[in-house]
Amino acid sequence: MGEGKRTAAQALKLDLYTWLQALTAALLLLVALFTFVGRVVGVEGISMEPTLRDGDTILLRSLGYTPAQGDVVVLTKPFGTVSGPIVKRVVAVAGQRVQIDYDSGTVSVDGAVLEEPYLDSPMRWPAGTTETLTDLTVPEGSVFVMGDNREHSADSRDERLGPVDVRYILGKAEWILLPAGHFGPIG
Repeated sequence: MGEGKRTAAQALKLDLYTWLQALTAALLLLVALFTFVGRVVGVEGISMEPTLRDGDTILLRSLGYTPAQGDVVVLTKPFGTVSGPIVKRVVAVAGQRVQIDYDSGTVSVDGAVLEEPYLDSPMRWPAGTTETLTDLTVPEGSVFVMGDNREHSADSRDERLGPVDVRYILGKAEWILLPAGHFGPIG
């Protein structure tokens, strides 16, 4: 038998080895993409309604992301009974002063009342005793986040969470992937 000829078993081994290399490379690429570029996250709870609903699947952008006021973000800072990734809207960034007025149902940043067309209902006085943060300047390297469903959102108003260090942010929520009827960019 000549050196140029392979047996069927050798050819099969070479094919399997090639496929295994391709599969390993694809898996490493996916891990790198989801670690550094973006990831897919499920929404749990109603704190971001009507923008996002319980059970939505969203796509995050992580690479090169710097939080900005108005962005919807996913963060991982555990507090109270909350332990998994949570989705909130950035209301203010480092250096901005946040003032919450429950009597008028408004949030002001640097003295200007925010226009919040994404809210379904006005904000009311909280029932909880830990939602005490109503006037503060966001520390350097942090953001102040709130849910769009203010009546049912554990967020930066809660002294147990407070302003969130940006290192806890996984990324910006860019797209709703599922369910198909809710597919589209997140505003």
